[in-house]
Amino acid sequence: MAFVSARGLTKIYRSKTTEVRALDGLDLNVAQGSVHGLLGPNGAGKTTTVKVFTTLIRPNAGEASVAGVDVLADPARVRRHIGSSGQYAAVDEQLTARENLLLVGRLYHLGTRRARERADELLHVFDLMDAADRPLRTFSGGMRRRVDLAGALVIDPPVLFLDEPTTGLDPQSRLGLWDVIRERAAGGTTILLTTQYLEEADRLSDQISVIDHGKVIAEGTADQLKATVGGQRVELTVVEESDIAAAAQQLSRVGQGEANIFGRTVSIQVADATGALRAVLDGVSEAGIELHEAGIRRPTLDDVFLALTGERTDAEVSGENL
Repeated sequence: MAFVSARGLTKIYRSKTTEVRALDGLDLNVAQGSVHGLLGPNGAGKTTTVKVFTTLIRPNAGEASVAGVDVLADPARVRRHIGSSGQYAAVDEQLTARENLLLVGRLYHLGTRRARERADELLHVFDLMDAADRPLRTFSGGMRRRVDLAGALVIDPPVLFLDEPTTGLDPQSRLGLWDVIRERAAGGTTILLTTQYLEEADRLSDQISVIDHGKVIAEGTADQLKATVGGQRVELTVVEESDIAAAAQQLSRVGQGEANIFGRTVSIQVADATGALRAVLDGVSEAGIELHEAGIRRPTLDDVFLALTGERTDAEVSGENL
């Protein structure tokens, strides 16, 4: 049974000269106690979807519910069931880590004693006790993000919305937040995670929905989605970018479908990976194409994303991947 669900969500932003359909009949079901990844390019509607579920905006049409509560009919009750962390840490840099968490506790009317207890618990969980009484302006980006996520957990919500929570973090900080997300999910929290890091979605998500132009265009487990783009692939990385077209031509001789080109790397789906790689290497050698790398690999979520949306994520384009 879906613990977080949407039916036909539509959200249109209008100005005097333009109309942007951020959501276009989006349907989504998130199972209780699962991590559900929401993937999509910039402008696909991921953040708008989260804003509807967290009662920050109202859709023009459609239905949404969280923990069995109608988001539109009873937003105040929904807010008592959720925690949320956005793309940027929503913290007060003039306050200490402890003061930030106490402030959140008071906003939720926990009472002074319970707010202090909960702040201490979370400072321990997020390994922040040594820095608890330092102002956040002295914190690193990863530490600020941990305080922000701790704030989302002050009331120990059954549902957690994470909108690109690891954007801009270094690899070590990102891995640390992955551990926290896994622990929350293991404890039964239902998590909707938007991300542009495909490895993040692959490692954390029980189920993934790919969203583009305001609607879900594919969904399933990571393995199910990878299966949609076929079996093994032969991939070449050329030394000179001017050789990429010739390398793609060599791959097209042995592959199925079109070759995917990204920078100096080109890949194609093949039926017989070993035989295809041998034939391609012979052809590349005869054509005088110098290679940096050549090999066989299984499909990744990046292949799925590229096949479905025609583009790579911004994280992949900028090289921000682990």
